[in-house]
Amino acid sequence: METSFPSDHTPAACRAREILERVGDKWSLYVISQLSDRTKRFNELKRDIDGISQRMLTVTLRGLERDGIVSRTMYPVMPPRVDYTLTPLGRTLLDTVGFLIHWAEEHVDEIETTRALYDTRVERFHTPE
Repeated sequence: METSFPSDHTPAACRAREILERVGDKWSLYVISQLSDRTKRFNELKRDIDGISQRMLTVTLRGLERDGIVSRTMYPVMPPRVDYTLTPLGRTLLDTVGFLIHWAEEHVDEIETTRALYDTRVERFHTPE
């Protein structure tokens, strides 16, 4: 598969980088992935995304909602119920997000080995100041 990458420095490219910062961060990728099959409540997402804090999940969901990728529905019941779902725009990211997560899972051992070799090499040649 051949992919061409834009090389321009236009205002549109700068705005695109802002969007990539949102959808490309690790927590957004996992939120989008978790919402791929159905609507979920906040606590479901928190339980299903290992290592995410309540604050980080809140920040991530707000950013994704602001960008139109996630929809938030609040129900006036006690206790309050809030559901999150992917918007049609958010659903267009599913193939890409799934590919990235799959790639990371497939190559995690290789990358960890390479990191360890790099760290050993850097430590050996590091001279304390």
